[in-house]
Amino acid sequence: MVTLHDVARLAGVSTATVSRVVHGQDRVRESTRARVQQAIEELGYVPDGAAQSLSRRRKDVIGLVCVEREVDHIDIENVGLLYYDEVLRGVEACIRQRNNWSLLITFMQGDRADFSRMDSLTGKVDGILIGEGFVASSIIERLAARVPVVIIAGTPGERAADVVAADNFSGSAAIMTHLITVHGKRRLFHLDGPPNSPDAIQRRQALEYVLRGQPQCQLVGSTQGILSVRSGELAGENLLARYRTALPDAIVCANDQMAIGVLRAFTAGGVRVAVTGAGPSVFRVPEMEAALAASFTPDAIKDITIPDTDLNSDIHASAEYRAHLVGVMARRAVAGCGSGA
Repeated sequence: MVTLHDVARLAGVSTATVSRVVHGQDRVRESTRARVQQAIEELGYVPDGAAQSLSRRRKDVIGLVCVEREVDHIDIENVGLLYYDEVLRGVEACIRQRNNWSLLITFMQGDRADFSRMDSLTGKVDGILIGEGFVASSIIERLAARVPVVIIAGTPGERAADVVAADNFSGSAAIMTHLITVHGKRRLFHLDGPPNSPDAIQRRQALEYVLRGQPQCQLVGSTQGILSVRSGELAGENLLARYRTALPDAIVCANDQMAIGVLRAFTAGGVRVAVTGAGPSVFRVPEMEAALAASFTPDAIKDITIPDTDLNSDIHASAEYRAHLVGVMARRAVAGCGSGA
C-alpha cells in the first residue's frame, strides 16, 4: 500500500509538505504543490481517511436520517422523484462543493424508529440531518449534545436543533380558501397525515382555521394516512364505499402521494378525474380519457399535448410550463395506479 512517506520520497519533500498539499493548505509553493500532486498521481496514493480524522478531529461525513414507511411494490414512491429524492439531491449538491466530504444515509421505520442507531451514528459523522420532524425533542437534545443537528420539515421553535421548514400553514390556508371561494366547494373531506408529522399538524391547523371563518362549509369527515400512496388509495376506497351516493365536493390531502392514492382509487371506481390549479377553473382532458380507456399506461398519453391558450400564467409558472406539468402529473398518477387499475 502506498503511504505518505512514499509520496514524500518521490517528490523530494517532507511528509509535512505532502500533508499540507493533501489537505489543500496554502503554505506550499505552486511548483512544490505540482510536484507532490504528480507524485500522488503516479503512485496512486489515497489518503487514509481514519488517520486524517484522528489528526483533524473531523470525519468529513454528514449523516442523513430518513423515515421508511410501508411501501407497496408498485407504489409510485418507488419510481417517482419524491421527497427524499429531492432532499438527497440538495444535500449532495452542497457536499459536492466541499472536496472529500461524504454522506452516510440510514433509514428508520416510521412507526418504530430505532433511536439507538442514531446514537451510534453520532460517533461516525460530523453532523446529522434528520429528514422529517418525527424525533422527540428529548432525543434531539441528546443527539445535539454530541454533534450539530438540523431537522428538515421539523417543528418551528425546536430549541436543541436548527429547523428548515416550509410555511405549511399559509400554503394550506391558501389552498382551502381557493377551493371554497373560487371553486365554491362546501362539503370537504380531510385525509390527514401521521399525528407526529409537523407538516401534517400545521396543514390540519390551517384547514380548521379556514373552516372556522367559513360557516357555510362543512367538514364531512376525516381519516388518517401515513403519507404514502397506498394509504391514500385505502382512504379513497373507503370514501367510495361510505359516500358513494353523496361524495364530498373536495378531498384535501396532507401530501401529494396520498392524493395520488385517492386518484388511483377513484379511477378504479369509475370516477372521472379533472385538472385543477392549471387554469382559471377545473377542466377535463377528453383526449387523455379516451387514450387511457384504451390502454391505461403512461405511454398512452405521453404524446398528448395540452394547449396552453387558456391556462394561468403568473410569477409562479408560465402557461406553457403548466400545460407541460399536466402531462407529467397525469403520467405519474397513471404509473402509480399500475397496469391493473
